[in-house]
Amino acid sequence: MGKLFNVAVAGATGAVGNQMVACLEERDFPVNNLKLLATAKSAGRTLPFKGEEIPVEELTETSFKGVDIGIFSAGGATSQQFAPIAARDGCVVVDNSSAWRMDPGVPLVVPEVNPQATANYESKGIIANPNCSTIQMVVALAPIHAKAGIKRIVVSTYQAVSGTGKKAIDELYDQTRAIINSAEPENRVYPHRIAFNCLPHIDVFLDSGYTKEEMKMVHETRKILQDDTIGITATTVRVPVFYSHSESVNIETRERITPEDVRDLLESAPGVTVVDDPSQNLYPMAIDAAGKDDTFVGRIRADESIANGINMWIVSDNIRKGAATNAVQIAELLAREYL
Repeated sequence: MGKLFNVAVAGATGAVGNQMVACLEERDFPVNNLKLLATAKSAGRTLPFKGEEIPVEELTETSFKGVDIGIFSAGGATSQQFAPIAARDGCVVVDNSSAWRMDPGVPLVVPEVNPQATANYESKGIIANPNCSTIQMVVALAPIHAKAGIKRIVVSTYQAVSGTGKKAIDELYDQTRAIINSAEPENRVYPHRIAFNCLPHIDVFLDSGYTKEEMKMVHETRKILQDDTIGITATTVRVPVFYSHSESVNIETRERITPEDVRDLLESAPGVTVVDDPSQNLYPMAIDAAGKDDTFVGRIRADESIANGINMWIVSDNIRKGAATNAVQIAELLAREYL
């Protein structure tokens, strides 16, 4: 038997935290002891793990003593407070919030794209998990960037409500049911009704007119691909889908690349499944990606308006690859190569 690790999941009772625990079990992560952490309100609940019911404990400043790897999905403020404390206690933190992503001393890692960046965790003892919409895009674009160089990216997202959390999932369900039953739907989570609607508004608006979510995609993509020269513009939209984000992505490459070249590249790329046969109505859909860990790519075609343009459609489960699975993959890298 190889080395086993003491693991803590902070924010274990949330939608992503739940999935993190499930991923640790599904992927047979070498866990010696699993500690589940959440707010005082959730303490005392239990979550299943490998046939046992593990009690949830309150997250405190002493929670990480003796813990090797801490996987956080407890929000930015919690991560800012507790990640440095965990690191001081010798725990390497994999953080799913936006708190540390653009910190120059913290690596931002997608294992299929930049696993080598993991080595930089020693600076602060923290590794950042990118934004869900960024992860799926860079998994698909990294092989193209390596081959032909990407000059510009234009992305429009169609993001599932699960990206906002369980309350948003409940809101879409409740509003849909209300409308079908000719009742008045209530808005609690979003500023407008989400059922049978699309909201071009994810996170807060900035003075520039862009949202914070849109700028996350810009800055994180450049950091992960290690290329600040890429022009990137994004429009992020919340849609009435429970799980899986979809993205319409247009790229302009520095060197010419054909749709056939792109398909060949992506068919051999790690973590990518190509679904691209329009003659049979085959293309990636949110309902097919839900519950899976791959990033699905289709509608690959030339942008005929420019010399080196490619359009594509990218879909991935935002709770799994967009959050929990990517975090556990980072933990696997740590366990296998660094700890």
